[in-house]
Amino acid sequence: MNYREAKEHIEGLLNQGIRLDGRKLTEYRKPIKVEPGFIETAEGSARVIIGETEVIVGVKMAVEEPYPDTPDQGNLMVGAELTPLSNPEFESGPPGIQAIELARVIDRGIRESKMIDSKKLCIKKGEKVWAVMIDISPINDAGNLFDAGALGAIAALKSTRFPEYDGEKVNYKKHTNKKLPLNKIPISVTVHKIGEHLIIDPLTEEENVSDARLTVVVRDDGKICALQKGGSMPLSSEELDSMLKLGAEKSKELRKFIE
Repeated sequence: MNYREAKEHIEGLLNQGIRLDGRKLTEYRKPIKVEPGFIETAEGSARVIIGETEVIVGVKMAVEEPYPDTPDQGNLMVGAELTPLSNPEFESGPPGIQAIELARVIDRGIRESKMIDSKKLCIKKGEKVWAVMIDISPINDAGNLFDAGALGAIAALKSTRFPEYDGEKVNYKKHTNKKLPLNKIPISVTVHKIGEHLIIDPLTEEENVSDARLTVVVRDDGKICALQKGGSMPLSSEELDSMLKLGAEKSKELRKFIE
């Protein structure tokens, strides 16, 4: 089935109020599972399952020099690796455009929410700070890596414990009971537009025919702290407003899985 045929088929179903897998337009796949502390050797980790999509997220910490423009704040880095193991469409090698975009969208949600109190990661201003490195690794890509990866990153950060540090060396074999200094907890919901319809939690087949998408990041105080548009088609102000409302509403549904 070519692109045009696939889109016509999917839009025909959406016109009837159903999806390829029988779901309603704004219904998440089941099951949704969040398992924090999934990797014992990491400072923090989580496995997230949404339907058949499965993602593992790990958090590593290190003592580094701060960035020149933030000498009294810790460093944050988010990376994603999309391998043929999770989707035959992905290629081995350096991160491609999809991996870079996935990491940037999740990074932006964490930064803009001010989830991590980065000043509390400072050891000595201008010299030493804690760096928090988040690695996102899909195990099976069946659609919606944006929301699954973001949910995994949040759960992994919540589970993170500092490694032992004596002021000179970090002992990664021993984790302390000290947690990351966290504030507002963000939840990301990506809304897709296909034709005249808005859907969430798309299958890969639906992502392939999506006209536009909007990732909406909502803090636990209800404030929208970040937006990221994707896709080639523009959005009207009415569509944007509808996507914002839908994203904010569905974020409440995902939030219960990390609380």
